[in-house]
Amino acid sequence: MTVDRDPVRAPAGPGPNLPQSTVEKEHGGYILRTQTEEVSLNCTVLDAQGRLVQNLSQNDFQVLEDGVKQAIISFQHADVPVSIGLVIDNSGSMSRKRPAVNKSALDLIAASNPQDEAFVVNFSDEAFIDQDFTSSVNKLRDGLSHVESRGGTALYDAVVASADKLAADAHRAKQVLIIITDGEDNASTLNLEQTIRRVQALSGPEIYSIGLLFGDEMSRAEMRHAHRALEMLSTETGGIAFFPRSMEQVDEIAAEVARDIRSQYTIGYHSTKPSSEPGFRRVEVDAEQNGHKLNVRTRTGYFPSPPRTRPANRAANTR
Repeated sequence: MTVDRDPVRAPAGPGPNLPQSTVEKEHGGYILRTQTEEVSLNCTVLDAQGRLVQNLSQNDFQVLEDGVKQAIISFQHADVPVSIGLVIDNSGSMSRKRPAVNKSALDLIAASNPQDEAFVVNFSDEAFIDQDFTSSVNKLRDGLSHVESRGGTALYDAVVASADKLAADAHRAKQVLIIITDGEDNASTLNLEQTIRRVQALSGPEIYSIGLLFGDEMSRAEMRHAHRALEMLSTETGGIAFFPRSMEQVDEIAAEVARDIRSQYTIGYHSTKPSSEPGFRRVEVDAEQNGHKLNVRTRTGYFPSPPRTRPANRAANTR
């Protein structure tokens, strides 16, 4: 028996990125204090050889929003705990791959910060939360073991349900989705663009994708579409997409993902635009060291406030 559970909660009061004002009495008068939501960016920095750069200071960075320079108000480079959603393809074509996939997912958790929390979503044409948030590797192993490889691939619906789950229930400010799939979405009610917008509207998680797009199970067109979708999901949210050539490479990729997450800089700023101004805001982060420009990976932008209505039928089921 499954129980539908919508992880999205209706926002109480002003939503994210809306200013909150309070009036305080001070020295015989009244002062209006306005709090503006801080925009937070997790940034991975690489040199020209693709190596992680981990010795930068705040002054080495510049943040632009829609081409306008922003004042950095917070800066951190530390291995902070993360909330992680493991979103694993459980469709029929994954049956022989799941043992290796499960091992790699658990190795990734083992290589992560011990204070991280994670949940498991197994999806085919439906998405199921098979383990809620936990730091226990054994519980995550049990959640990953619910393998019933069958049906289609509703990847986009699973991503949105998992992003909503993070927004509603995560205990960590830094959030990540890790997707492992071997095919093109063929069963979702959402499309790719709607999925990306929903994650961006939530100021949502970075998405790391591992696409097992090898073998003769897919046509070239299907492989091309799946590759593009995973690339866009990751690039637009600040993550990265990997495309191993064999199952033997997945464990190495999992270790790289864990290392990437633990090596990021977190930069915060208050937008120079009023919070009431709608529309997508494009963000660019530049970094230099000793006069050499570095490669910075972060989310491409954000929406200043979340959608006012809750999406229908986007929940992951619980078993």
